[in-house]
Amino acid sequence: MSIQFSDLTLPTPTAESLNAAFGAVSTLLDEGHRTEALARFDVERRAYDSWASMVALRFSQDTTSPQARTDRDLADRLTPLVTELEVAIKRRLLDDPDRAGLATAIGTHTVRLWETDITTFDPRIREALEEEARLGADYTALLAAARVTVQGQTVNLSGLAPFAEHPDRAVRYEAEKARWDFFATNGPELDRIYDQLVQVRHGMARTLGYDSYTPLGYRRMRRVDYGPEDVARFREDVLAHVVPLVGAIMENRRLTMNWDRVHFWDESLIDPMGNPKPAGGHDLLLERAQTMLDRMGGDLGAFYRQMVEGGFLDLRNREGKAGGGFCTAFPTVGMPFIFANFNGTQHDITVFTHEMGHAYQNWKSRDLPGIDLLWPTMDAAEIHSMALEFLTWPQIDLMVEDGLADRFRRMHLIGSLSFLPYGVCVDHFQHEVYANPGMTAAERHKTWQRLEKLYLPWRDYGDLSWPAGGGRWQAQGHIYRSPFYYIDYTLALCCAMQFWLHSRADQAGAMAVYADLCALGGSQPFTGLVDAAGLISPFKQGTLADIVQEADRFLHLR
Repeated sequence: MSIQFSDLTLPTPTAESLNAAFGAVSTLLDEGHRTEALARFDVERRAYDSWASMVALRFSQDTTSPQARTDRDLADRLTPLVTELEVAIKRRLLDDPDRAGLATAIGTHTVRLWETDITTFDPRIREALEEEARLGADYTALLAAARVTVQGQTVNLSGLAPFAEHPDRAVRYEAEKARWDFFATNGPELDRIYDQLVQVRHGMARTLGYDSYTPLGYRRMRRVDYGPEDVARFREDVLAHVVPLVGAIMENRRLTMNWDRVHFWDESLIDPMGNPKPAGGHDLLLERAQTMLDRMGGDLGAFYRQMVEGGFLDLRNREGKAGGGFCTAFPTVGMPFIFANFNGTQHDITVFTHEMGHAYQNWKSRDLPGIDLLWPTMDAAEIHSMALEFLTWPQIDLMVEDGLADRFRRMHLIGSLSFLPYGVCVDHFQHEVYANPGMTAAERHKTWQRLEKLYLPWRDYGDLSWPAGGGRWQAQGHIYRSPFYYIDYTLALCCAMQFWLHSRADQAGAMAVYADLCALGGSQPFTGLVDAAGLISPFKQGTLADIVQEADRFLHLR
């Protein structure tokens, strides 16, 4: 019998109940019962994470709901308390002279994660954490409330996608003008929110003894095996190997379309014949996805069937719904949930396969001991999502309008390559912002302009004054809500494209390796999981060069 999402009952905690629950763990430690304490600690953490995930999901499903906002505000207040309680218990466990026994009980990687976690929190920053969460929710609500008009239709930002990819250049321009008029109108408020976020985060870092937010940000991302210097070298590799190829792709597009230049509103039209659309709407895509995943073998299809039957998907775009897509999970029941906004474009397919990769990994690792192992760190987690995008290629004809599967595959590869320069630009921008927290809003916009010219030298905004003036970054929610997250997509994409190379020679073998990697969950850090899957680290010089060379051959551009 499938678990039903509608039947989930996740009791609302209070400060008193949380203090009592985690206090019971401390009591067990006082009495010398470490094994029992570890088990109770895991149970309480799973319970809170499940409730907090549900609250965040409900808010995303309807940002206009007073109850959803009230619950979200409660979670924003309680989460710093839970972090404080968890850190206190982790400190006690790590202070135990029997460190070897602790490592045997929870694993050496979990010990490393906890050693990192205890350096990211102090009761003195509780109010700052609450403020950070509130500001992030303000950003989400502001964008979710956007209403813009294009071609006589009023839509939210997610609803702009079909117009932004329209074959008619004038319609694409109209869509982007509508988008950026909204950002220009709300630019001062977006600048205010971000400036406050930067100041809050810098203040937290200083309180905890760091010179800037960057080292704290890396620790909050639980990166235990690499640092900013490694990431900087990876950015340089993207600049050296990927930027020239994407530049050639843009020039090829200009020549093919007989344009004088490629404008920003042209970049979304990846195929000169028009981006292929999904085979149908929401219901048909869900049905076709079942056939696709069944054909891929293993337990992928059976897992997806459980998600559909249990109601663990929300894919329709609607009023009041937050933009974007994500996968969340409820560790008390071992089932993930996929949230997205279908809009009738090829993004429906890539978002679905991407989030399905996250969901499958979380489900495969649901029985690993300890909540810390259920998800890997975000860099590794994005390998599962992006790799599945490529691994579905042989069956993708089911999801794409008739006869256009080859066009979709080509478009997907070009889109992936084009993403890498943008992704590292987002990362570089954040490093500069947090290294110079006193920047004015105008200085941040100039910083984005400079970096955009470095990593995306082909970009031409024409008369779209707001992004031309350096405001493009304000549409990237990760910059506001998840600092330093975005590089994870690029590192993972470097690994996912290795799965693409493997699958072209041996699809069944690539799928087997993929399933095994998903089952490892978060049992190792990023570089350890990369090694376990037989992949080459993105930090190794030459990794991107080999991928780009093969992609260039596949596309026949030069």
